[in-house]
Amino acid sequence: MMPTRSELLDAYALPDRARPRIRVNFITSADGAVTLGGRSGPLGGATDRTLVQVLRTMADVVLVGAGTVRAEGYGGLRVADEDARWRRAHGLADPPALAVVSGTLDLDPHDAVFADAVRRPVVLTTQAAAAARGRLFADVADVVVGGASTVDLPAVVSLLASRGWTQTLCEGGPTLFGAMLDAGLVDEVCLTVAPRFVGGDATRIVRAAAEADREFGVAGILHDDDGFLFVRYRRPS
Repeated sequence: MMPTRSELLDAYALPDRARPRIRVNFITSADGAVTLGGRSGPLGGATDRTLVQVLRTMADVVLVGAGTVRAEGYGGLRVADEDARWRRAHGLADPPALAVVSGTLDLDPHDAVFADAVRRPVVLTTQAAAAARGRLFADVADVVVGGASTVDLPAVVSLLASRGWTQTLCEGGPTLFGAMLDAGLVDEVCLTVAPRFVGGDATRIVRAAAEADREFGVAGILHDDDGFLFVRYRRPS
């Protein structure tokens, strides 16, 4: 069975767009590696790639850490015509907004994530980084300053919601996910488990979070003919 785009839209439907929600999407190998050859892309398959587009289609904003932008070679966010029609039918802007979290602004304003952007990205950074490098992004991004030396993630969530972006899709990386777990901000985790055992030194999907028993329930499970497992976890209300 290969889930269709329509089936994925139904399986991952958001029950209430008015309530702010942070949904995290990750892929991991069966032995827990979040990357293969330094990137997550090679772990994926056809259904996973469709799911990424479906989750982006549903989101108001895609939130991603600067390290993931660099490692994965992010370009400007775009959605296919079919997904754009879905968004317009649901009163959403086309495409979703993009927000990049960077504590140091170690980004190149000429990178594709800025140069190819359909919508002007938002960069969430610190006072120190903005003072040192913020002027470099004046023409390509909306630089929003957080704390003096660290990005205040609860403030980030409030800022996104104040812009009408209530449905946030976080695409990592592991350090950002870990910080969001520590802050108690994660509502859902959409996890793809690839039928691969890769070994090596790749990290898990969560990095640098304090050890704690964070209980999530299973909200749905799908699989496809290629052996991929798609699990949707939801934090108890």
